[in-house]
Amino acid sequence: MTTSERFDVTRQIAAPPSKVFGVLRSPRGHVAIDSSGMLQSAEGEPVSGVGDEFIVHMDREALGDLPMGRYDVTVIITRYEPDVLLEWTISGTIQPPIRHLYGYRLEPSETGTLVTSYYDWSQIDDKYREAGVFPVIPEAGLRATLGILARTVENGAAEF
Repeated sequence: MTTSERFDVTRQIAAPPSKVFGVLRSPRGHVAIDSSGMLQSAEGEPVSGVGDEFIVHMDREALGDLPMGRYDVTVIITRYEPDVLLEWTISGTIQPPIRHLYGYRLEPSETGTLVTSYYDWSQIDDKYREAGVFPVIPEAGLRATLGILARTVENGAAEF
């Protein structure tokens, strides 16, 4: 589903929800499955609830759209249901916080897990909306990340 301020993309992954969620709740997992090339490395423990945070070292030059170079963001978990839902926002160099949301919904299926990735920028501050740079990540980027996630969990990648 695509709306003017949100993307939702879905993919079937041949792995149980617990295995998929294990990658998604890990800071290292986020870096491993990123299709944008912006996420360089991460620090922190796997998240276990709303309010948990970890740091991601970013490189905006991977997108070539804004001259931000290397910077850090704090990932802040906004919704958390083990093996079902993980959602987060970020805070970092740009203030006030942008208030865009990223997330994954997991549904068990006969062949593993139906995974929906979403990106929602409907709550961004007006100053960012007026800049005309959203969405930062295209819908195709979400699809590509789901492909990397599938490859990661279906090929028995190391635990994150």
